[in-house]
Amino acid sequence: MQTHVRLEPWSAGDFWLLERKNEPAMTRFLGGPEPVAKLVDRQRRYEALSAREPAAGRMFRVVWTPAGEGADGGGRTESVGSVGFWEREWQGEPVYESGWGILPEFQGHGLAVAALTELLAYVRAHGTRDSVHAFPGTDHPASNAVCRRAGFTYLGDVDFEYPPGVPHPSCDWRYRVGRPQGGLTPSG
Repeated sequence: MQTHVRLEPWSAGDFWLLERKNEPAMTRFLGGPEPVAKLVDRQRRYEALSAREPAAGRMFRVVWTPAGEGADGGGRTESVGSVGFWEREWQGEPVYESGWGILPEFQGHGLAVAALTELLAYVRAHGTRDSVHAFPGTDHPASNAVCRRAGFTYLGDVDFEYPPGVPHPSCDWRYRVGRPQGGLTPSG
């Protein structure tokens, strides 16, 4: 499977993707499915983020063109998930936080790594903060592998609140924008 992806800004027509990402298989490591009212609020926040200046953050729909069906073949494309970044404070430092989700039928083919790599290029071009962090659960080996493969540095285990108010054992991964990467990997 070809792993080149394109990122398209989140739009009003992408609510269906939030619904798909709210299925039990997609929310297993995130506390489970959310009520529809929370999805509607999330859609509103994603659209508002896309209306702000690029350095404030963005949510994107991840679009993949299957091999052999590229632009020169007039090919089909698939919306396979989402990826984004937003501003936050972490341990007294202004940073970006990143998050992503690839639909189950497209997982295991490098699309999350490709999407996160494209996102980091966007942050290098438009961001104003030095670091991008990701906080996958310690119980989520696939997302931790995405961080490692995308060039993030493992900083250690932390209790990270997600959903808000619910501490969850997580790995703190950091990507220094524009600097060489490397580091430890979590055990297990």
